[in-house]
Amino acid sequence: QARLAESGGGSAQSGGSLKLSCTISTTYTTPLCMAWFRQVPGKEREGVATIDPDDRITYANSVKGRFTASLDNAKNTMYLQMNSLKPEDTAMYYCAAEFVGYCSLAEDHYRNWGQGTQVTVSS
Repeated sequence: QARLAESGGGSAQSGGSLKLSCTISTTYTTPLCMAWFRQVPGKEREGVATIDPDDRITYANSVKGRFTASLDNAKNTMYLQMNSLKPEDTAMYYCAAEFVGYCSLAEDHYRNWGQGTQVTVSS
């Protein structure tokens, strides 16, 4: 089991930047896959980026070249740097984790979730 807590959401104008953080608390030492998701009301949760136990990062096509995911193991914190924001990036952003050696952008791959942080981008 893991506890996840997101922070850093807020408002930005189109073309602006925001940086999200996700702190993970766990006593497990098995391989850990971490991910960022986002959800707009009435739509399914969308995978944004994953970081696997070997620090390989995968991005959704919709954010490639604009978003950067990173992991600071010393701080048990994952980040999502979001640049060139667009109004369609407006969503609740969640971090997720699963104790497996491979990652997925599919929501059902993860059993541990944070509470979410709202990101709003205005045009």
